[in-house]
Amino acid sequence: MNRLIAILCLIWGSNWAVMKAAVDYFPPVMFSAIRFLVGAFILFTILYVKRVPLPKKSDWKWYTVCGLLQTTWIYAVNQPALEYVNAGVVCILGFTMPLWLTVMAHFLIPGERLTWNKAVGLCLGIGGLFLVMKINPLQMEWKGAELIVELLVISGAMAWAVANLIIKVRLQGSDKFQFTAYQMGIGALALLGISLFYEQGQTIIWNWASLAYIVFAGGIASALAYVLWFYILSKVEAGRASVTLLFIPVIGVLSVWLVNGEPLDIQTVCGIVLVVLGIAAVHKKAGVRARPVNPDGHTG
Repeated sequence: MNRLIAILCLIWGSNWAVMKAAVDYFPPVMFSAIRFLVGAFILFTILYVKRVPLPKKSDWKWYTVCGLLQTTWIYAVNQPALEYVNAGVVCILGFTMPLWLTVMAHFLIPGERLTWNKAVGLCLGIGGLFLVMKINPLQMEWKGAELIVELLVISGAMAWAVANLIIKVRLQGSDKFQFTAYQMGIGALALLGISLFYEQGQTIIWNWASLAYIVFAGGIASALAYVLWFYILSKVEAGRASVTLLFIPVIGVLSVWLVNGEPLDIQTVCGIVLVVLGIAAVHKKAGVRARPVNPDGHTG
């Protein structure tokens, strides 16, 4: 399972550099819509080959809600937010998702308690992101238009958390390919509508580079990665699975560093260490206190 989590973080982290480069060729929301449409097309093709039947009537509403929450809403608020708020701030607020999901899971998923290990790990991980993204929380603007945008980004993180909670509570038995395809297709169509309304008049540049970005973001970072994530989420505690995603921005920063050849400073390195320590703390199993043993050899 750790290997699958590492692969997922590597894919989504690398996709940061792709998304950053793609804005030179696509309007931001339109790029997200196209990548998810491509991903959904690939997944529906797999469903057709596997002869997977249509979703159960009771699942349609959950597929729709999840698609609108974790595909449409997140990308509809995060992409435009970059025009008003520092990209590092958007990243940190967006990746508060593990915090919201861990708290929700504590109350709504039996057996997923918010332990001290999880609380400390989340604080270390999110604190590390502030260092990695070079954001001073004391200098963040919490007023006016920036406050509204920041709250919208937080709402996207909460929407992502709610969608993951629905998956854990309501959709554990669903076919992962089927669920991913339908929620992604529904979310992508909504994103397309938003883009056509708000980004009309903006041009798309089609060439080999832009096609490569779509192939990677749609085929690898969408179709493959989301199936992988939902599989991991079905096998691992919600809090433990989600906190590992804090390493995605770290890989994103490292991928940009590799491409640009810029040296890593001590602040970034310290941030990476904190994120790793945070993830390790969440995954550390609480110690079990030994029970006393009676002279006859029985515990009691």
